[in-house]
Amino acid sequence: MNILFIGDVVGQKACANLREKLPFLKKEYNIDTVIVNGENSADGNGITPVSAKFLIDSGADVITTGNHCFKRKEMNDFYETSDIVIRPANFSDDVVGKGYTVLDHGKYSVCVINLLGVVFMQNLENPFRCIDRILSKVNTKVIIVDFHAEATSEKKAMGYYLAGKVSAVLGTHTHIQTADEEIIDGHTGYITDVGMTGVTDSVLGVKKEIIINNMITGYPQRYEYAEGDFHICGAVISVDEKTGICTSIKRIRY
Repeated sequence: MNILFIGDVVGQKACANLREKLPFLKKEYNIDTVIVNGENSADGNGITPVSAKFLIDSGADVITTGNHCFKRKEMNDFYETSDIVIRPANFSDDVVGKGYTVLDHGKYSVCVINLLGVVFMQNLENPFRCIDRILSKVNTKVIIVDFHAEATSEKKAMGYYLAGKVSAVLGTHTHIQTADEEIIDGHTGYITDVGMTGVTDSVLGVKKEIIINNMITGYPQRYEYAEGDFHICGAVISVDEKTGICTSIKRIRY
């Protein structure tokens, strides 16, 4: 089976661009399952029920999130009722929403797990301990992990830690695609960051002039999304559904 994982979608215009291009990507790579990180999909930061439903209607089978998952209060009820829009699993158990989901494809199933890094990020449950607890409950062979983390060292360590235990560990959050895709120990696909889906001529999707001015002066700035040509960053992972072994991982920048 072939899984398309789309990196952080930044803003509603990027969502619209993804909707336009997604059918072509699915056809080109013969995709069976689409996973989209949508934590920045709403204009003004975060994710809303409107942007989540837009991505689902566009062809996303699962939406993962990250440190901005609770920026918008209107998402609380949505997380509570949705099985395919998930938030990082290492939030405490009394927080709304689910940290992982299992898609039933008949002959096989796909488990998608969302984790948040803790290095330079929020003080949540240790993601290594958290994933151990989840894997003890999951029976499916095909397991995809979205590790939303800042530190490349933490992401790489997680890749090695989960080698042989999951099908793929895919990094998100930094919005910059890395060129280190590999299959660890002949089993687990890995990439430190799949990149973002947004305006190419920008700093992480925001107008570059705003970010440059902020870094020069130190003054707080009101962020505005950049305008211009879009790119879609992500990865295509081929997995043997009987064993859960990743047979191929290819980063894409469309």
